[in-house]
Amino acid sequence: MTIEIKAPTFPESVQDGSIATWHKKPGEAVSRDELIVDIETDKVVLEVVAPADGSLSEILKEEGDTVLSNEVIAKFEEGAAGSKSDDKGAKDENKGDSSDEKKSEEKSESKPADSGDQSASSDDGEKLLSPAARKMADENNIDPNSVPGTGKDGRVTKEDVANFLKSGDSKAASASSSAPAKAAEVEAPAGDRAEKRVPMTRLRKRIAERLLEASNTTAMLTTFNEVNMGPIMELRAKYKDQFEKSHDGTRLGFMGFFVKAAAEALRRFPAVNASIDNNDVVYHGYQDIGVAVSTDKGLVVPVLRNAESMGLADIESTIRDYGLRARDGKLGIEEMTGGTFTITNGGVFGSLLSTPILNLPQSAILGMHKIQERPMAVNGEVKILPMMYLALSYDHRLLDGKEAVQFLVTIKDLLEDPARILLEI
Repeated sequence: MTIEIKAPTFPESVQDGSIATWHKKPGEAVSRDELIVDIETDKVVLEVVAPADGSLSEILKEEGDTVLSNEVIAKFEEGAAGSKSDDKGAKDENKGDSSDEKKSEEKSESKPADSGDQSASSDDGEKLLSPAARKMADENNIDPNSVPGTGKDGRVTKEDVANFLKSGDSKAASASSSAPAKAAEVEAPAGDRAEKRVPMTRLRKRIAERLLEASNTTAMLTTFNEVNMGPIMELRAKYKDQFEKSHDGTRLGFMGFFVKAAAEALRRFPAVNASIDNNDVVYHGYQDIGVAVSTDKGLVVPVLRNAESMGLADIESTIRDYGLRARDGKLGIEEMTGGTFTITNGGVFGSLLSTPILNLPQSAILGMHKIQERPMAVNGEVKILPMMYLALSYDHRLLDGKEAVQFLVTIKDLLEDPARILLEI
């Protein structure tokens, strides 16, 4: 029985996607619910699994091709047995008789060598690589020609590179490939400067579009303040071990305090939690706080739903889960959709001060920064305190300076006296 493999149903905020990696090739045996292809959108990487036991009979969309919601990307033969070796032998025997394969070969030969969806095979024997495989090979200094390819026509997939890295051969290949590169640099004429051109990922392009949109369509302004992190650091040092034991290994971090303080401040200043929709102001009766997470592919913002009703342990464990799944590309689109306010922490990378850009359609974003000891005047005396700069960027069309400053001061006051967060005063 032939089954059509379709792209997932994309939400309204996602227009289309592109084929990232085929994990199976035609004729290869596949088990039910086994991963067969990754589809990259401008938000997340979606996984498509096998509908039953069987094998792919035909791939209609190659790696790098654009696909629409529910578009047919392959055909699947339910119950059909197959293997990599059997498939390869069958393809070799029928190569001259199959008109479909001949057309596929002619199409492949006519495709430009510098197209964005693959690194084309050249006369010097360079292997075909998927975009994801090329990126992983470059990041790990692996010679692609030393990686066995299991994809279509011997294409090297991301999975092939990952398996190669797990084996001991990768170290030797990396060492051997690096030596010629150094020699080439020495022999290059004086003044030559190497350049590398790679296409932007869909996620990076979408991030760029949203940042430009925020800069060009809002009256964005940033106000600053500073907070003494000493009280929270003392509280954390005193209770972190007991907290971790009481909450199944969940660690007590700083972000939980900031989320709780932000939720309380948003309750007091509902305009900061609002958004503009054409000529209307939408006031949200809930605090869905997004927490920016950095990944290799770009910045994503998973959302803590109803953060006002979450405890510190729930916030910390959810953020940790989001961070782990974001790095693995396992976040769902629904987990990054919506949000009424955003917190971003550049301090983890050493940033001392910055002006965060709004996450549309939200009207404000809070920027955390590095904790650094500084001399401060306290009751007429100079003391060394662990200080953090806070930055609040806001849309001046909706928020006046008074509301924005008072909101940021409220967060500062709550953090400097964390008992007020628990007592809600």
